[in-house]
Amino acid sequence: MITNEVSDGLAGILRTAIVELVRRDGPDLSARQLGVFLTCYLETEAQTVRGLAAKLGVSKPAITRALDRLSEFDLVRRKTDPLDRRSVLVQRTATGMAFLREMRTILRDAASTLRITAEPAQARQRTGNEPARATH
Repeated sequence: MITNEVSDGLAGILRTAIVELVRRDGPDLSARQLGVFLTCYLETEAQTVRGLAAKLGVSKPAITRALDRLSEFDLVRRKTDPLDRRSVLVQRTATGMAFLREMRTILRDAASTLRITAEPAQARQRTGNEPARATH
């Protein structure tokens, strides 16, 4: 079972990472675009528009719009599947791989920072040295 403290920590990591992504130079992706991007880069099998729509539970036109935006940033490329001309394959790019590496660093730094700030409270709880709380 995930506690509220853990959930809040994960939400804090996500918030910190998103803020960092927004502040830096580079693509400013929507949640849908980021979901499509991460699915393309973290899943081992080749992705298609149809497959992405099914995995993410959104329409093919929504995936197409997300891929249009990701293509503008050179994060993905589309190519007709040579085995099935009706299908469009989504390909990774060197720019996309660099963006994923940057995202991993941002997430790792956010998690590390959060752990540093959370550790003193956890240590106090384990040792019983939690500061006294004021009562009203």
